[in-house]
Amino acid sequence: MKKITQAKTAGFCFGVKRAVEMVYRLAEQTCFVKTLGPIIHNPQVVEDLSQKGVQAICTLDEASPQDTVVIRSHGVGQEVYDELINHHIHYIDATCPFVSKIHKIVREHSKKGDVIVIAGDKNHPEVLGIQGHSVSETYVIKDDIELLSCLEKIDHIEQKNVVLVAQTTFNTNFWRQCVEKTRKLYTNIIFFDTICNATNERQAEAIHLAKNHDLMIVIGGKDSSNTKKLKQVCEMFAPTYLIETAQELSNIPIGDFHAIGVTAGASTPAYIIKEVRKTMSEIVNNQEEELDFAQLFEQSLETEKLYNGKRVKGIVTTIAPNEVHVDIGAKQAGIIPADELTDTPDQKPTDVVSKGDEIDLIVLKVNDQEGVVMLSKRRCDAQAGFDKIQKAFEDGEVLEGVITNVVKGGVLVLSNHTKIFVPASQVSDKRIEDLNTLLKQPVKFKILEVNEKRNRALGSVRAVLNEGKKELEDKFWSEVEIGKTYRGEVKSLTSYGAFVDLGGVDGMIHVTELAWTKVKHPSEVVNIGDVVEVYVKDLDIEKRRISLGYKKTEDNPWVKFQNEYHVEDVVTVKIVSFTNYGAFATIIPGIDGLIHISQIANQRVEKISDILEIGQEVEAKIIDINFDTKRVSLSMRALLPEEDQKIQKENDESEVSEEAVEE
Repeated sequence: MKKITQAKTAGFCFGVKRAVEMVYRLAEQTCFVKTLGPIIHNPQVVEDLSQKGVQAICTLDEASPQDTVVIRSHGVGQEVYDELINHHIHYIDATCPFVSKIHKIVREHSKKGDVIVIAGDKNHPEVLGIQGHSVSETYVIKDDIELLSCLEKIDHIEQKNVVLVAQTTFNTNFWRQCVEKTRKLYTNIIFFDTICNATNERQAEAIHLAKNHDLMIVIGGKDSSNTKKLKQVCEMFAPTYLIETAQELSNIPIGDFHAIGVTAGASTPAYIIKEVRKTMSEIVNNQEEELDFAQLFEQSLETEKLYNGKRVKGIVTTIAPNEVHVDIGAKQAGIIPADELTDTPDQKPTDVVSKGDEIDLIVLKVNDQEGVVMLSKRRCDAQAGFDKIQKAFEDGEVLEGVITNVVKGGVLVLSNHTKIFVPASQVSDKRIEDLNTLLKQPVKFKILEVNEKRNRALGSVRAVLNEGKKELEDKFWSEVEIGKTYRGEVKSLTSYGAFVDLGGVDGMIHVTELAWTKVKHPSEVVNIGDVVEVYVKDLDIEKRRISLGYKKTEDNPWVKFQNEYHVEDVVTVKIVSFTNYGAFATIIPGIDGLIHISQIANQRVEKISDILEIGQEVEAKIIDINFDTKRVSLSMRALLPEEDQKIQKENDESEVSEEAVEE
């Protein structure tokens, strides 16, 4: 029998899992997501995200203000953060916390003038990002030999502090050699062991597997640094193959090896690992020799015996309040305790079975001395149900069930006599604050994962809801056109706009399209949960992006002003600001007029604030309207008595004459 052993540490590390989950959540919330470089070095995950509308970009020039840019787990240099802020680009920082720690070390020590030495691949994005946080003398080395050569080149090294950090996925053996050799020669080197614990554990376990197995399979992206390092450490002890998908197993002579070890890089998703394991098992099973006749004969004898876990058929003979008796065709009497009849505690035995029924059962315990066999219908139903659950998982079938329990981290759904765990994140496509509100509710769900050994399954209601959304989305895109009006719910707000669910598709109302007046933040106009009427202002069917309009033409303050106000009208206005040439006053919201300094009073005005105050309401006459330039001129002076106006006119003429004489 061939042995296949999978590393416990195989698959996503904490930082990668965190970053990938961030992007998937964003992809569900908005259609304007871009990652600065591939989110991880795994082409299958990157392609899957691409199908969901997530675009990997090389530079920030490819991002627009309406995009949300995700900084991947590798991290970036300080100049990238500065550029994001300067260009007002909204971003989510998914940098691995362990990488952020290195950034902080390098930033703080380089500001002190310390020399920074980074152990790692000089072309790796993580190393480039670390370099971007140093403002002092910085070097990158790949091993202990380069480190010693580098230190010899540093001028007056004995007078400087040298800080040595490592890329989180750096080879642990190389790092140990760097520390041991340089510690003997230099006393002024500060070592920070920044290799991720997950990397250490993953490499140590991979070495252990390689030492104890004939063949090693490493699963992961061929461009992934930590995956390539796993291959390097494994092939020192056993033949090693690096593959990205299960299809590549056909090129590996698996049948030539007895013990096979399997590990995977930190950027390898669980479903790819599972697919590789399944394919390997199928290959191995096809190569196993058939059982010999003696083995088969022994098995046939065993089938005649009753043993714990064996499935049998029984005919109900007696029904009592606390147990049911059945005939199973054996010398022992069959007994089913009441609590082994059904999962529903409030059902009586007579509600479940009737005398004469033939039912499927599982043997719990055989007591030859007492001549009885303890049986369970409930567990047999659960096993049969689990078979259906497993088939539904393989076929991608939608199941129905009822939420029966709220447990730590999620709920249990009863379906086919089996309780399936649904994590809180998969209970709905919306955040549910109190899971108890879902008790006894019927749900449709899909199976995400099955554990055959423990007869357990993981389900998702959200997956079914998302598929429904996909159907709505496809229907929407087949009918949408510019100018079409929709009613939708505001799902989220950002500093640059509001995202509206139009029924399976999100569109964005830019902050400038929310109102005719200036809006600092969308929350001044709409709130999350509001149902709003919008129209399609612009769309990109290829990229599946929609720009929405919200403000209506009839609400345009200039339209209202043109219909209701005219030159010579007297209006009450509120002073809102001063300039050196006059005061601006609000006539109606969105329309301000200028009271020129010469139109404020019947005497020369030296200082406007001596006569007017911000917020003061005054009466003024509209003396001019220019709809092309959207300007309105007002006059307080025009409302003064005619004698005062005449005196003022004479004073103005006198001032002009005096100025002429002086000249």
